[in-house]
Amino acid sequence: MSTLRRVGVLHKWCHAIIEGVLWVELLSLPIFEAMAATYLLLGGNIGDRHAVLRAALTSIEAQVGKVDERSAIYETAPWGFEHPNAFLNQVVLVTTVLQPMELLHTLQAIETALGRTRVAAEGYAARIIDIDILFYNNEIVKTEALTIPHPLLHHRLFTLEPLAEIAPQLVHPVLQQTIAQLLETCKTSQPES
Repeated sequence: MSTLRRVGVLHKWCHAIIEGVLWVELLSLPIFEAMAATYLLLGGNIGDRHAVLRAALTSIEAQVGKVDERSAIYETAPWGFEHPNAFLNQVVLVTTVLQPMELLHTLQAIETALGRTRVAAEGYAARIIDIDILFYNNEIVKTEALTIPHPLLHHRLFTLEPLAEIAPQLVHPVLQQTIAQLLETCKTSQPES
């Protein structure tokens, strides 16, 4: 939502209050309808990892929305490739007005601003920052550029452990299991290749 549109919505909201519109009618205004809860995974294993995570959170607060919850920071071995540097990972819950594709592009711009460079066939590699969209409300999104829920989250301890810390009862909309259940399954089985 552009700044001008937000101002227009707020202007309508203020007029609604002045004119004595019922609270129920206020809730139907776009400013209330557009809010979405999204879970993001932040990670990186190059440079000053703690400073980069802090900078990413600051950028997310400024460009995406309010960080409502955050997990502890987990240090984990690289997944899917070998590298001497461990990753720092953290999951955050953010309230945003951005739609999924808008959110993806904003997060990619944040990654670029923090020094990430993308290679066409990147695959698994060391990186200064990676921000993944795990969930967006309870929505299922499948496009060429974006899949929500994240298609591999249920195979990754480095994702499930911090996510279970802040949202153990969140239900995966495709798998119909809670994050706590997915974590337990992941701990006791090997990921599919």
